[in-house]
Amino acid sequence: MIITVAPTGSGPMWKETPYLPITPEEIAEEAVKAYEAGAAVAHIHVRNPKTKAPYPDVKLYSEVIERIREKCDMIIQLTTGGGGPYGIPLEQRMCALELNPEFASLNVATMTFGNSIFLNPPEAVEKIAKTMLERNIKPEIECYDVGHINLALQLFEKGLLKEPLRFGLVLGVRGGIPATPENLMHMVKALPKNCRWNVIVVGGRVQFQLLTLGMILGGDVRVGMEDNFYLAKGVVAKSNAQLVTKVVKIAKELDKEVATPSEARKLLGLPQKS
Repeated sequence: MIITVAPTGSGPMWKETPYLPITPEEIAEEAVKAYEAGAAVAHIHVRNPKTKAPYPDVKLYSEVIERIREKCDMIIQLTTGGGGPYGIPLEQRMCALELNPEFASLNVATMTFGNSIFLNPPEAVEKIAKTMLERNIKPEIECYDVGHINLALQLFEKGLLKEPLRFGLVLGVRGGIPATPENLMHMVKALPKNCRWNVIVVGGRVQFQLLTLGMILGGDVRVGMEDNFYLAKGVVAKSNAQLVTKVVKIAKELDKEVATPSEARKLLGLPQKS
């Protein structure tokens, strides 16, 4: 089972917790500590160090990557959605692909996202998918509702995605599918055969319950302050590593083996690092 950590995200969580990493140094440090706790993948957003707002920028991404690589071999997954619901243009969001990461997120649908609109027009999605294919960047297809799975399969039919497919099933975003056990099972049933899928739950009320269900159903899981910064009701996590530690404990109770970065690369069809 692969554990992903999402240390910071794009939202205004820094207004609610003092522990959210903001600078490249802080983000990388949190990722490395999460690796030491059991995470094999780091899903990376970057922020303007002064304003704390989402700010996709090649130099910021490069610094985070370099700092992580100095300490460990975890898989680095850059976002192409960073700041999208907060008005960041798609061309700026795509800047992460200039660095040719081994792994990146791919959002396939325009949708209401909280109080905003997350714009992902079909022609732009195809452009991003084609760029990833040409550069041999593995996409994680982020699906915020069941219909998004079908949009991804249409890209596959056009030859813009290749197997093994990797899906991120995102539940709990206001505007997407609600975070319930029934909805998670419904999304899992809609997936194609022979793919890997990752459970992503936004909000702390039911996150760990649904991540546990995801593990039981055979999925991978994601934790991190991008999605939720509560360890338990009323208990704020002081680090992303604490969230990883909790999900590792649950996995062990379920007799699930937690993948190392090397094992995760094999499971995802990524080249091994020398």
